[in-house]
Amino acid sequence: FFFLMIRRPPRSTQSRSSAASDVYKRQIQKNMGDFPLTTFSSKGELLQIEYAINAVNKGETALGIKARNGVVIAVEKKLTSILVDEESYQKVQTISGHIGATYAGLGPDFRVLTQKARKISSTYHLKYLEPIHVNTLCADTAKVVQEYTQLGGRRPFGLSMLIAGYDDEGPHLYQLDPSAAFYEWKATAIGKNMRNAKTFLEKRYTADMEIDDAIHVALLTLKESYEGQMNSKNIEVGIIGSDRQFKVLKPEELKDYLEEVE
Repeated sequence: FFFLMIRRPPRSTQSRSSAASDVYKRQIQKNMGDFPLTTFSSKGELLQIEYAINAVNKGETALGIKARNGVVIAVEKKLTSILVDEESYQKVQTISGHIGATYAGLGPDFRVLTQKARKISSTYHLKYLEPIHVNTLCADTAKVVQEYTQLGGRRPFGLSMLIAGYDDEGPHLYQLDPSAAFYEWKATAIGKNMRNAKTFLEKRYTADMEIDDAIHVALLTLKESYEGQMNSKNIEVGIIGSDRQFKVLKPEELKDYLEEVE
């Protein structure tokens, strides 16, 4: 009879193999935690929302300023090619007659969320026969955004919105984030250069400024961190005053304001 002797590997080899297996398992668990939208990480975070915020922080800079008699929102609009018709690409949109918005992040998501906000505004007007309050619109739109952070088979909206409006309580400026949190601001900025823009706004903002002054400050803030030559074709500005009519400034009007701040 012959006996086959099986040698066990040294204990040091076994411990290294076990440690490597544990590291591999932890890495798999970490990666799997990145994917489920409705699963919290070990740190109490929804990682897909964090990634959506990263998409916002990579977007072009947008800012808003609430003046004494209105609100100004402005945004960079850099085209990917000189062949693109700039009139077909609009980053400042009207939601209702007295409310408008812009964004930083994913453009298609902004289009979808803007359509939902318009539907909310129209439904409110048909039901109550009066324009929707800015806070009510933001709250109802935030409910839509929150649902996309909780339901399976969906992903969060990859954008932050700046919403400007004027109602019976006066001018309002709100920021709505991918987490569905929304706050009212005196002045704020979103996008890749938001830190520099907020620092600049903190130095220039005054509560008693008029809407024309707010336009000048908005343009100066964008210009401070703009990469390249800023002109009337690569930025957009929307305003709403005490007349409660939101409008986007035409390139000719923007050109005049740009000449004043140079």
